Amino acid sequence: MKIKWLGHSSFLIESERGIKIITDPFDETLGYKLPRIKVNIVTVSHEHFDHNYVRGVKGRPVVFKGLVKRESHKMEFRGISSYHDSVYGGQRGPNTIFVIKADGLSLCHLGDLGHVLNSDKLAEIGAVDILFIPVGGFYTINSSQATQIIKDIKPKIAIPMHYKTEAIKFSIDPIEVFLSNKDNIQRLESSEFEITEDTLPKNTQIYVLQYE
Repeated sequence: MKIKWLGHSSFLIESERGIKIITDPFDETLGYKLPRIKVNIVTVSHEHFDHNYVRGVKGRPVVFKGLVKRESHKMEFRGISSYHDSVYGGQRGPNTIFVIKADGLSLCHLGDLGHVLNSDKLAEIGAVDILFIPVGGFYTINSSQATQIIKDIKPKIAIPMHYKTEAIKFSIDPIEVFLSNKDNIQRLESSEFEITEDTLPKNTQIYVLQYE
């Protein structure tokens, strides 16, 4: 499987069979550039412009939103309810966590999660190999909450997302706030990497991808 960070909370995930998934595509007014890639599937965690720009994606993809439980292209997609804030959606509405099973791997994209996860939600998510987690705070969980969720979920790889970079002007924290006092960090030199069930790290590693 290939995983490429497109910016913000958007990733291109390509299975061993060449099936392409984009998570949370963004309107380019955000500041990042969305590559013109034909994909098979799009997941949308919530209806904000920096996460739901399906029109910017080429092809005629299947679009998954909300509490779906579907198989597509021999992969399993499951949407889990959560909130964009700590007051049950009262400030920013609902958010969908997506669990994707493909190539023998379990991927979990937390979208714009705004609260820590209780034991019921952790059980619903289940075992996770690769976790895409917001860390910038303000609109989402902050760095300390993200650290706690990683400890609770215990993924093999945690990929930070939704943090401040030179490309965007959002008033959220840069990645270094989350990374401080952590020693299990792998700073990749590119925006993408390949992974298989056999090459997963033994213990949780934080993969920091570069925006290209």
